[in-house]
Amino acid sequence: MDTYITGSTIKRLREKKGLTQAQMADILGVSNKAVSKWETAKGLPDITLIEPLAKALSVSVMELISGDTATNKNISSNILLSKFYVCPICGNIIRTTGDALISCCGITLPPLEAEETDESHRIAIEKVEDEDFITVNHDMTKEHYISFIAYLTCDRVQFVKFYPEGNAETRFQFRGRGYLYIYCNKHGLMKQKV
Repeated sequence: MDTYITGSTIKRLREKKGLTQAQMADILGVSNKAVSKWETAKGLPDITLIEPLAKALSVSVMELISGDTATNKNISSNILLSKFYVCPICGNIIRTTGDALISCCGITLPPLEAEETDESHRIAIEKVEDEDFITVNHDMTKEHYISFIAYLTCDRVQFVKFYPEGNAETRFQFRGRGYLYIYCNKHGLMKQKV
């Protein structure tokens, strides 16, 4: 049940919206008995009703399924809450400023969990004039390489894509505290505080 909508979630969101079971049923084109069955866990909404149900309850499909609704009073978001997604088929890189349902090449992508950098993925930083020269001493072959490096603070992102057989190095202008993220195609996402 944890991976599908629960009756208590539907009931809580319906009541929060100020709708009766009959009103919800009219919006969705089902009987009020169907809504009652969903809320008492005696039945589940058809998969074709998930998007209309989420829309009627003014939540995203992800919020409806997880049961966790997000109210973000800070509409500018905090970039340090970013999540990275990498498609294992085409290598597409997607960054979001929060939870999202991301798919690419027909598969749903999980958000990557960043580990602390290790010795074989250590990020070196050298001050060069008004910039910081960033290097990752790592093999850059077609089979094993650093795909990208990103510098995130609470209000900005700097991002550089690397390609196999190139160098894993770039220049950033550090402004404030933040994190450097690198993605190794074999070992995943790593981060280092700056």
